[in-house]
Amino acid sequence: MGGFFKLIKNYLQNRYQRVVLNNNYSKSVSDWGKITHGVPEVSILGPLLFLLYIIDLPSLVKTNSNFVLFADDTSFIISNLDPINFRNDANKALQLTQEWFGTNLISLNWGKKTHFMYFSTKINFIDDFGIKCKDKRVTSVDSIKFLGLTLDNSLSWKKHVESIIPKLSMAVFAMRVAQPFLSLDSLKLIYYSYFHAILSYGIIFWGNSSHSNSVFTMQKKAIRIMVSASNRDSCKEYFKKLKILPLQSQYLSLLSFVARNTDYFSFSTEIHSFNTKNKCNLHLPSSKLTIFQKGPYYSGIKAFNNLPTNIKSLLQDKKTI
Repeated sequence: MGGFFKLIKNYLQNRYQRVVLNNNYSKSVSDWGKITHGVPEVSILGPLLFLLYIIDLPSLVKTNSNFVLFADDTSFIISNLDPINFRNDANKALQLTQEWFGTNLISLNWGKKTHFMYFSTKINFIDDFGIKCKDKRVTSVDSIKFLGLTLDNSLSWKKHVESIIPKLSMAVFAMRVAQPFLSLDSLKLIYYSYFHAILSYGIIFWGNSSHSNSVFTMQKKAIRIMVSASNRDSCKEYFKKLKILPLQSQYLSLLSFVARNTDYFSFSTEIHSFNTKNKCNLHLPSSKLTIFQKGPYYSGIKAFNNLPTNIKSLLQDKKTI
């Protein structure tokens, strides 16, 4: 173990850097400066060492918040029904985070990368909570990009769909240009590598949104290009011929999410001891909010409960093992 730490020490010590500025007329080079903090950029060990560096942050910032750490993105989620307590919790979490950053020689980017977004129904929406730290006000936004998904404050997924439509349009254009020169198999390769990768990412979250219809329209355009069909032709048989699932069927990958995360769900037999015909069903929580009913948790339960009993019992057996 001592040899490992010695190796890491040698890796981080005695490193230098300088700045080189090139323009059309001259080249400017700074003096070499010794690096006393941080790790080399674009290094294999860099991300791992950074994660080890910040791993204690969630446990030290003890507020009514849940931390989400991914690489150098740090987010915390706060839930409170009382607006005043919510604002106090948010300000406290931000203050503790800023103090931890200062102690550990990390600076918080207040300008472009520190934002606050308030999730709520339109009925209970509050325009501004005044979230701030050390007299610096955190910019409030109505949408933000998080791990490749564009979240909006009402979770309608409209912003996300609007963000991927241009990318899907570019993929369709590329297929249209290549179609006269490539075989059907080659076009399918383009579809899966360029179009499908965008369409399938995060689909369990936004696939049930009403705004997803525009994505399905783009998918049908891609299908018609591959088979040289006209804009008025039905795509039903073409989907079968190409063995490509329509958007709505791909949304049912939600069932894979349920199967892989059984700990988040409860079967009816865990709620009560009655031997009913729905004993293999997952317990469906009571909710009147459409935003919750369209979410992956509620929709996943409904989709699972519509499966044949023999399939549902397999998952139930898996959870009880």
